[in-house]
Amino acid sequence: MRNPALDFRPDPGAIPDAPGCYQFKDGTGRVVYVGKAKSLRSRVSSYFQAWGGIAPRTRAMLEAARSIEWIVVDAEVEALHLEYTLIQKHRPRYNVKYRDDKSYPYLVLTTSEDVPRARVARTTAKKGDRRFGPYAHAYAIRETLDLLLRVFPVRTCSQGVYDRAERSGRPCLLHHIDRCAAPCTGEVSHDEHRELVDGLAAFLDGETGPVVEQLESSMASASAELNFEAAARLRDQLFAARRAMEKQQVVAEKEEDFDAIAVHEDELEASVQAFFVRRGRLVGRKGWSVDKVEPLSTEALLTSFVVQLYAERGDDVPPQVLVPVLPDDVDALSTLLAEQRRTTREGERGRPIQRVRFHVPQRGDKLAFMATVEHNAKEAFQRGRMKRASDFDARSRALKELQDALDLDEAPLRIECYDISHLGGTEVVGSMVVFEDGLPRKSDYRRFKLSVDTNDDFAAMREVLHRRFKRLAEERARPIVDDDGEARKFAYPPNLVIVDGGVGQLNAALDGVADLPTDDIAFVGLAKKFEELWRPDHARPVVLPRGSDALFLVQRVRDEAHRFAIQYQRSRRTKTVSHSELDEVPGIGPARRKALLQRFGSVAALRAASVDELAAVPGVSSTLAATVRDHFTAPTSEEPSTAASPASADTPAELGTDPPHGP
Repeated sequence: MRNPALDFRPDPGAIPDAPGCYQFKDGTGRVVYVGKAKSLRSRVSSYFQAWGGIAPRTRAMLEAARSIEWIVVDAEVEALHLEYTLIQKHRPRYNVKYRDDKSYPYLVLTTSEDVPRARVARTTAKKGDRRFGPYAHAYAIRETLDLLLRVFPVRTCSQGVYDRAERSGRPCLLHHIDRCAAPCTGEVSHDEHRELVDGLAAFLDGETGPVVEQLESSMASASAELNFEAAARLRDQLFAARRAMEKQQVVAEKEEDFDAIAVHEDELEASVQAFFVRRGRLVGRKGWSVDKVEPLSTEALLTSFVVQLYAERGDDVPPQVLVPVLPDDVDALSTLLAEQRRTTREGERGRPIQRVRFHVPQRGDKLAFMATVEHNAKEAFQRGRMKRASDFDARSRALKELQDALDLDEAPLRIECYDISHLGGTEVVGSMVVFEDGLPRKSDYRRFKLSVDTNDDFAAMREVLHRRFKRLAEERARPIVDDDGEARKFAYPPNLVIVDGGVGQLNAALDGVADLPTDDIAFVGLAKKFEELWRPDHARPVVLPRGSDALFLVQRVRDEAHRFAIQYQRSRRTKTVSHSELDEVPGIGPARRKALLQRFGSVAALRAASVDELAAVPGVSSTLAATVRDHFTAPTSEEPSTAASPASADTPAELGTDPPHGP
């Protein structure tokens, strides 16, 4: 297919070989995508290549675009800043979008006002105000603030309450319980109140040592002067300050400032978590969810995120940022953030502002802290998916979109998905997961121990589908309740079967059911690379719209089948290694058992090995090899076994229940 961008392709010689930003625009002149480049000529030209070499999401942007413009800048740093400015101005539909995964509360000191106050807010602060956080919960801020008001009794009332007290000359209740210094009635001057606000800001910034030392010194002095009432009041303030410090988790031995950023992602979505550490204490955290409207690597995603994060945080840029991988354009990004930093802290100490350092922890406390941040990113990613899956309207839309996209007669209310897992061709297993009305039905999950023992996913998929639908045909032929009172437990046919894989896996699945009645069942193969749905007898795949509920549902079904297959395969592997038949052979201990299994891969391969092949394993003598061979060739008891053959053991997902009549 021809690239539609060729219709407005500029002359390559007219594109400057310099850093800058470019903008794709649609037919109405609206900006649909903004990008940056070290070399505009090289980057822009890449969009006008053969259509087959362009990612599907980029194709969608090019189909919407009708023209391209560019802006040349002097350096990469300027290109980074300009890209962010253009994205914020135009909000292009095909650029990656960061959304707060919830509304986070902040503690704001309104230092832009003549008489500042402390308040809890979820909106952005005014220019000149000090903002601390974000905090995970509003009650955590209020508890901390209540403790700190005993040490720094700054104003917390609204402007209306303040004006009313100022007119009446009577302070409010907060002053009488020592939670406000009452600047409204002149109990303290505006300058003295400003000093309290500055002290509170320093404490929240992590400079807790001077406050504690001053309180301890004042308490000792009051006690020495026998002013026990003042000493008791200072003691309570000291206790409150220490309680507030305990609420700020210590994450580093040194009193250092840094932020930690982690990403958990798949091909289309990502969750980003940022933890903010000041003076070695965790002072805030925040999360974002990301729709990857454009194809981005983790490094590129981090670059765009960091630019947006610190544009929002203003001058609160630490000297060090912990990241899972170094972002793209790390030198330019470091320079940009260094220019953004104010001289608030470092200027006061007489030190020059340094470049921001991006660091990937390899060991120690920071590596452990990054693991915590990454765990939070993963949890947030999964919570977002579960929240979306639990929405009835979203599930209904997903099923309807899937019906329309695949041209089905009815919505696929029951979906089955199949996957194969193995370890180098050994312990080959299959999984089947079931979704009804867009939700998993775990009681109908099935897992298959396969007879094939080679690295052949097609043969494995063929066997799994044949066994499942052969059992379905048998179940359908039975009455709903037989003469023994036993009900059919697994006779419900799916509306849609999803095979994890592309055309090859789909054809193998269809071969497996070729002689079985499946005319009323739709089959598709899900190719992971581009999230394409391949249908039988169709030359082109179905590509579900990026961000659609249908695509999310299909991905979730596929991921669940993959998880269930790997879980079963690992359990088989553990059972084989931990409870091997080799344990019954005299002279075979853990070390020799491990060596034999590493050499042959499975007990089944050991059974077929000759004495010479066994003796070639280090630590196994010819005598011991003969003993092993004799053990496996010894005649078995003629008593029939009641255990199911491993090759036909299709077990239910829920252990501890009676196995249903599954496939």
